[in-house]
Amino acid sequence: MWGRTLLVVVVWEITMSFAQADDFSAPSTISPEAQAAVRQFTVEARNLKLPEADDIAAWKKVQSQIEEKRKAANDECVTKYKPTIELKTLGGVSVLDIKPKKWQETNKVLVYTHGGAYCLYSSRSRLMSAVPMAHDTGLRVISVDYTLAPHAKWEEVTDQVLAVIQALRDEGRELNEIAIYGESAGGGLAAGAVLKMRDQGLGMPAAVVLWSPWSDITETGDTYATLQGADPLLYYPENLKHCADAYADPQDQKHPYVSPVYGDYSKGFPPTLIQAGTKEIFLSNAVRHYQALDTAGIEVKLDLYEGMWHIFQVFHYDIPESKLARKKVRLFLNERMGK
Repeated sequence: MWGRTLLVVVVWEITMSFAQADDFSAPSTISPEAQAAVRQFTVEARNLKLPEADDIAAWKKVQSQIEEKRKAANDECVTKYKPTIELKTLGGVSVLDIKPKKWQETNKVLVYTHGGAYCLYSSRSRLMSAVPMAHDTGLRVISVDYTLAPHAKWEEVTDQVLAVIQALRDEGRELNEIAIYGESAGGGLAAGAVLKMRDQGLGMPAAVVLWSPWSDITETGDTYATLQGADPLLYYPENLKHCADAYADPQDQKHPYVSPVYGDYSKGFPPTLIQAGTKEIFLSNAVRHYQALDTAGIEVKLDLYEGMWHIFQVFHYDIPESKLARKKVRLFLNERMGK
């Protein structure tokens, strides 16, 4: 009887230890709002297996599910900030033209490339990034609804971003009136597209803002290993790996337009602000990208946030840390656009 009771206790303790392991640490050094947010993450959700790179039908299903899942949260964000949103086509590419409440007419515009590991989300399901950004910077945001992988690869996707920027120029804007920002995969896309612009002799925008950029999609970098247990959102095996392969063939994954940490910045690049958290496996991406730019003499700032997870500014746009991050973006852009 005693042995059976002991077995039950041991099993219970093991079960509880696994349950507690699903709750990621919430350090006292972050805001109470951020602490509450961290406690909502689970290992099970983080480790979700995504379709193989070439499984088109499975990707369509997952993409549709994500759009439906995020609809209510994005609608809530729009209700809170009350922007004007217009669906447009620029350069043959679908975009959302987002003007903040009380927007004042200006040629200045912020191009946005959304995250989602190149395979997920859209300009609509990432309004929770673009709308608060428009509100806090006062800028008109053009959210690029680029074709998701595996339906398009990196060559086509980067071309779509360039087409949108060229269309904005065709409307009469100067490059110093255009900036670009992106988060996660969108950060890698923003930087890769600017490198492509430069290399094609098209000039470059006034400034670049990268939130937790996926600057190297090959799982290279110290924190891919050291922070995997701490990261509440990102997981590489059978998740990000499948996305990387869907976006670029393995032999292309270190191309600078795909993984811009490998870019040659001695040829020039706009002033850049990189923001990231200390609780994400992409921290090495941010540090390595910063070093690549700084070593080449490019004006760059690495702005790190204690205890913050991947793109905290997006899914938790209302916590104090996110508001501070956007305030710094506003100051950064104000100093560099329209000069």
